Amino acid sequence: QVQLVESGGGLVQPGGSLRISCEASGRTFGNSAMGWFRQAPGKDREFIAAIRWNGGATFYADYVKGRFSSAIEKAKNTVALQMNNLKSEDTGVYYCAAEFGIIVTSMRSSRSYAYWGQGTQVTVSS
Repeated sequence: QVQLVESGGGLVQPGGSLRISCEASGRTFGNSAMGWFRQAPGKDREFIAAIRWNGGATFYADYVKGRFSSAIEKAKNTVALQMNNLKSEDTGVYYCAAEFGIIVTSMRSSRSYAYWGQGTQVTVSS
């Protein structure tokens, strides 16, 4: 049973930082791609970042590039998303997702991922 559990969300002021994590369990994730997506109320779900569990390919949306970074923490079976210089526009529910045997060119698309966590709320407000 594949499970993805996000944690670390909360309230942060503009310009602040937050680190959220996605703990993956239920099977070996060595051949997986891990994606981060977010959704604000009334908005479409949007791509944030994607990373292969074993490295070799990492992608970021333009609107977070240079501010966000993702990394695999293999000892913890966790993928982390470090968010710096947060803006109010970053507010939303952040989801992690996983797929196995995914091709690199599909990693930015939410439709490529079969497994999803329940999300963690990130609110950026003064």
